[in-house]
Amino acid sequence: MTDRMTTPSAELMLARFPEDSRDQLRAWDASDEYLLRHLADSGQALDGTVVVVGDRWGALTTALGAHGPVQVTDSFLTREATRANLARNGADPASVRLLTTRDAMPGRTDVLLVRVPKSLALLEDQLLRLAPSVHGGTVVVGTGMVKEIHTSTLKLFERILGPTRTSLAEKKARLIFCTPNPGLARPANPWPLSYTLPDGIGPVSGRTVVNEAGVFCAERLDIGTRFFLRHLPYGAGGEGTGGDGADGGRIVDLGCGNGVVGTAMALARPASEVLFVDESYQAVASAEATYRVNTDDAAERGKAEFRVGDGLNGLPEASVDLVLTNPPFHSHQATTDATAWRMFGGARRTLRPGGELWVVGNRHLGYHVKLRRLFGNSELVASDAKFVVLKAVRR
Repeated sequence: MTDRMTTPSAELMLARFPEDSRDQLRAWDASDEYLLRHLADSGQALDGTVVVVGDRWGALTTALGAHGPVQVTDSFLTREATRANLARNGADPASVRLLTTRDAMPGRTDVLLVRVPKSLALLEDQLLRLAPSVHGGTVVVGTGMVKEIHTSTLKLFERILGPTRTSLAEKKARLIFCTPNPGLARPANPWPLSYTLPDGIGPVSGRTVVNEAGVFCAERLDIGTRFFLRHLPYGAGGEGTGGDGADGGRIVDLGCGNGVVGTAMALARPASEVLFVDESYQAVASAEATYRVNTDDAAERGKAEFRVGDGLNGLPEASVDLVLTNPPFHSHQATTDATAWRMFGGARRTLRPGGELWVVGNRHLGYHVKLRRLFGNSELVASDAKFVVLKAVRR
């Protein structure tokens, strides 16, 4: 849905990416409006290098496009939304610099604007990486909805950058003001973290998983993935349920996160090629690290591909044999099934006839209904009190 955002300097037409006329979620919220209003009302000069961190759908970057900001984001979809929103409002996309969380940070930051992310770990990592570029005169302003800003958020700003305070709330949004202290003794960056996986979960039992900041389940394996790992189609001689014993083929770990699912399949079916896909740059970096630390042979390592992108878009039709996914059902703070629908639709398009989509999800999400509508079939592979593993076959 494209909607109009009124800012102190202009009215902007903004949309999320990919744009969907049925999607009623806006590309900005009250915290974006609050920050832009504060910058205008305070007469804050936006001189020098303006860095925007954590912009959700490019609303802040688009609104400040005339100042040539540097956007830092972990999201491929945010980058694409920013490009589209700049073009939609007549701005030159080349006027801004789009960086990912994996890129080198600017050498100097004069204005730092932070849209507080859902993940405190990602905020920690980004502040630590940006801190060397912040100086005593840097203007630092954060923004977020009241429910997103906690005492721990403020302590993080204070520990890494300097004294911090908050504004009064407006429309359930709040601002964070931080005065940089260049002489502050900062902690070392603890990311990425590694931990040992538990037993009883197939080929990755007792193996190492690597998590970059902001990636789901940074310190322990979540129960949904644990359940999924016990029932994957590992093939002949492997643990798990289903599968025809085939050892080859092209497998996709869709929404790969830290890559533990795709790594399990690579270990169980070494003749297969595994593609790890996620829209998060941090996730794909984690998946690659997890895969590398668990594969020693150069031939094995050549059978994996790591791709940041919008799901399976860009893959040829009927080009893969097996898709495995644990779809997210949140987009930032909003609950939505739009991502799952797109994942399932992409799987149906890219699977070869007879190819299979395997899904794990909470029982209440009703994924079996969606799979039957898209594939014409859905089989319950395994279930417990909370989760189901489902299989759909492209006929």
